[in-house]
Amino acid sequence: MAVWCGVCAAVTKRLMEEYPWHKSYDAGVPHTLQPYPARTMVDVVDESARARPYRAFLFFLGSKLLYDDFVHDSDALAAGLAAHGVNKGDRVALVLPNCPQLILGLHAVWKAGAIAVPVNPYYTEHELELTFNEVGVTTVITLAPSYNAVKNIQPRAQVRTVIATSIRDCLPASRRMLFGLFKEKSGSYRIELQQGDLWFQQLLKKFRHSRRPQVDISPADPAVILFSGGTTGLTLGAVVTHQSMVMSAMQIQAWVKPALEEWDARFVLPLPLYHVFGCIGALGTAMVNHSSCVLVPDPHNMDEVLKSIKRYKPAFMPGVSTFFINMMKHPWIRHGRVSLKSIKISIGVDLPMKTELRKEFEEITGGRLVGGYAMTETMQVAALSTVVRAPREVSVGLPLPDVVIKVMDAETGLKEMPPGGLGEICVKAPNLMQGYWNRPEKTAGMMREGWVYTGDIGYMDKDGYLYITSRKKPLIKTSGFQVWPREVEEVLQEQHSKLYNYIIY
Repeated sequence: MAVWCGVCAAVTKRLMEEYPWHKSYDAGVPHTLQPYPARTMVDVVDESARARPYRAFLFFLGSKLLYDDFVHDSDALAAGLAAHGVNKGDRVALVLPNCPQLILGLHAVWKAGAIAVPVNPYYTEHELELTFNEVGVTTVITLAPSYNAVKNIQPRAQVRTVIATSIRDCLPASRRMLFGLFKEKSGSYRIELQQGDLWFQQLLKKFRHSRRPQVDISPADPAVILFSGGTTGLTLGAVVTHQSMVMSAMQIQAWVKPALEEWDARFVLPLPLYHVFGCIGALGTAMVNHSSCVLVPDPHNMDEVLKSIKRYKPAFMPGVSTFFINMMKHPWIRHGRVSLKSIKISIGVDLPMKTELRKEFEEITGGRLVGGYAMTETMQVAALSTVVRAPREVSVGLPLPDVVIKVMDAETGLKEMPPGGLGEICVKAPNLMQGYWNRPEKTAGMMREGWVYTGDIGYMDKDGYLYITSRKKPLIKTSGFQVWPREVEEVLQEQHSKLYNYIIY
């Protein structure tokens, strides 16, 4: 067996070295990370908690949650979920913004053997109903402002259990009092639970001495269902396994390692965690890096974002292009009231390497801003610009370790294009989505022989740098999200209106 494994490793290494992009990697970035460990994110966080139990895992608006407390709280919540009928393979929706309850919910769902379904908390009732029915959600954990919407659709969505929570529960004492005075006295933050529903905090309290459920969790089990427009505009649930989450995060961590310290570098997370970039690209990488996370519930509230940066001094900050532009225009940055010098690396996946934006950001921070390319179906892995080497302008970067990208003839999908040849971008990696939940025909249209056919048109140069030029089908991106045939202004107004209603400061 040892000889066979050695031969396989040699063959794998030789095959991986054939790709042209490897010669452009930063020094020290491996061509492959195989063999990957058979682990889950629960294993990863448990390791962090054993090594440094009293270090903060989550920071949120002045409060913090230690690794040791996080493990015990998520164990308690998992026991509570199991006691209320959550079984292995059940789908549990998390209708929450970036807050500690969302991260606790993810780990509790996994510990109960279930599948987490992070959902946009700004969805309308109709959107929630479609989403729940698409994957058969049985249990919902929701923030108070979404509670009534969830209850209104509960009979039609066949949801069994609803668990409500409030931002107030995870605020420090000073903010908790202000929140009670100005938010809970009126509006959607004040709710009365209906019979049979549960409070998140009461579950934690009731089961605080319980052991985590004795459920076998395999790295091959589904961990998360993330929603995507695919290439059709239909909302589809992309299934990712525990193993794939770890692998994706390891690939990104290996790529940014020249700029980050394992264990000690803090991550600020302004991206919504119901999106693949936030859930896997940011949070997943933070967990694999054994880092502390600074949660940002509303990235449009730049004052609060900058307060968090000033207070916690994160080294890693992902975002979309509008986020970086708004940050650099902010008067606190312009007038030197807040320093961004702690930031060593930032990633913008909707951001080709436009020289002006990159240079301005890097001058202000002293760190690096890298662009990249990915989609939900590739589980956040595809291409990133180099961290140490100067990126190529307009390129979205190079394929990550163990990722292979090819450009196929856009008409037939049968002929691979030569360097510089325009065609459909296809991605292959060991950690792609398993497929769309209960949509085999849609999966077959998106994945062929292990390749994701992205629907994006572009080309690769002779050195393996990837360039995106257009799409096969009409697509609008607003604030980093895919939007299908709808007016951009209508979408922006709707999202900003909902964000306004969720402001918690």
